[in-house]
Amino acid sequence: MTGTTGYAPLSDLAVYYEIHGTGSPLVLLHGGALTIDLSFGPLVGALAQRHQVIAIELQGHGHTADRAEPGSIASFAADVIGVLDHLGVDQADLFGYSLGGLVAAQVGLDHPDRVGKLALAATHFHPDGYKPEITDPAQTSDLLPTAADFADMLAAYRSVAPDPDHFEAFLNKLQVVVHGWTGWTPEQLGRITAESLLIIGDNDFIRLDHAVEFHRHLPNAHLAVLPQTKHMEVVRRIDLVLPMLTHFLG
Repeated sequence: MTGTTGYAPLSDLAVYYEIHGTGSPLVLLHGGALTIDLSFGPLVGALAQRHQVIAIELQGHGHTADRAEPGSIASFAADVIGVLDHLGVDQADLFGYSLGGLVAAQVGLDHPDRVGKLALAATHFHPDGYKPEITDPAQTSDLLPTAADFADMLAAYRSVAPDPDHFEAFLNKLQVVVHGWTGWTPEQLGRITAESLLIIGDNDFIRLDHAVEFHRHLPNAHLAVLPQTKHMEVVRRIDLVLPMLTHFLG
């Protein structure tokens, strides 16, 4: 897909972005260890028919180089605001998947005036939201990413990364970010003022009761559960996700 591409020159990192379509701004934030294309694929073009889609690759992901330090959900969110500042976008809707959903929610918490609506796919609000088999290395589960999934991640990374051989080191640092994240309290979630849409798979990494609790703590939220859908499949269910987003974003 063709579109405008560029880098937002932040103080210590040039963050890659793509712009597709015209209309109201919609920021897309990919999953952990994924690229824009690998996360969203044809969904980008479909959304660009109604929106100015601004897809961003976070620190260490895809075209964006890594910093020496691992970063954090908060620093990733600050980078998103840096890209919007660079582009002169005062407010945008945000759609984040998995890690991108955590970052999108953090933007909604830290910069409520910059967020219109907030769509979070396969996203939790606290580490205990994961099913036990996801975080316990002693357990095996068909819900976990497969060898083929990791091969796709590696191939996508190597095809665009500034340092194609940095993937394993980057993954280790990303684990520090994800497992060092302590989550949000109900009081913090209550400060997210944006109208929100939570989308989760019924066979996701995340417990369904946790998604219901997440929904309950957000002041203005809607919850959708996709049938027969694993974590890695949530944003691939274009047949379900696209009409939901179209209706939600308006």
